[in-house]
Amino acid sequence: MTRVFIDGASGTTGLEIEARLAERPEFELLILDDVHRKDIGARREALNQVDVAILCLPDDAAREAVALIESAHTRVIDASSAYRVADGWTYGFPELGFDVATAQRVTNPGCYPTGFLALIAPLVRAGLIPQDWPLAVNAVSGYSGGGKALIERIGAEPALAHRTYGLNLDHKHIPEMQVHAGLAHAPIFAPAVTRAFRGMIVEVPLHLAALPAKPSRRAILDALFAAYPGSSIVTVRDDQPGELLLNEGAAPWDGLDLYVCADAGEMQARLIAVLDNLGKGASGAAVQSLNLMCGLPETAGLRL
Repeated sequence: MTRVFIDGASGTTGLEIEARLAERPEFELLILDDVHRKDIGARREALNQVDVAILCLPDDAAREAVALIESAHTRVIDASSAYRVADGWTYGFPELGFDVATAQRVTNPGCYPTGFLALIAPLVRAGLIPQDWPLAVNAVSGYSGGGKALIERIGAEPALAHRTYGLNLDHKHIPEMQVHAGLAHAPIFAPAVTRAFRGMIVEVPLHLAALPAKPSRRAILDALFAAYPGSSIVTVRDDQPGELLLNEGAAPWDGLDLYVCADAGEMQARLIAVLDNLGKGASGAAVQSLNLMCGLPETAGLRL
């Protein structure tokens, strides 16, 4: 049995990970009570006595937790953004070829970058998008991605329906988008939050006719199909829906759907990823990594 400590289990991501693991006999969960969850001594002891520590903490607290780990036996999955482009850490997106199964320290991808990278990384690798091509990504997320502060704000401001932010063009997700897509230039990132608890739509518009390869919609789809053969988590959709919706009462979901929508002349396209910001964008990805690190079926315990 694998011993797992969720450091930060009282937050949204930690609670969702715990829910996915609660009835899994393969794991013994160590969760500190309210009296001890912020006690450094108790956390140090827990971090060093388990097989896997899952950190569901703000960036600085995650760094503090990593510094507390002295045991070479403890493997780490960090759900913060502290180590997403750091040396010595494996990016937790196995569908893109990262070796999560043998990793000692895994950094969970950000929710927005998950959608962006799922769409763009395979196309850059296939040569359909040049590494130095200027890209923009528009995205809207459920408000749970903003943590407790935004959840409380949404509850206190019933008139708040939509919030665009990151207007200084310096969002913390941008480095991992650039690095893990292999881009020479950082994409322009336009994130927004809507009044739905969970869910996310990430969109990358492309001028197909302006690209050097002038890829057709079918060429893009074929590159995406080739990137995710047989995946039970990432689904490349061949249809072009008239609309895509985020619903306030959506259930937890750990999948990721990819769409390629183009005009009749295939001069322009909208590449779209649909996911749950708390699922494949956070807790589901952490559980997927945990499964791989423990030699278990990749999709065990996931909401698919």
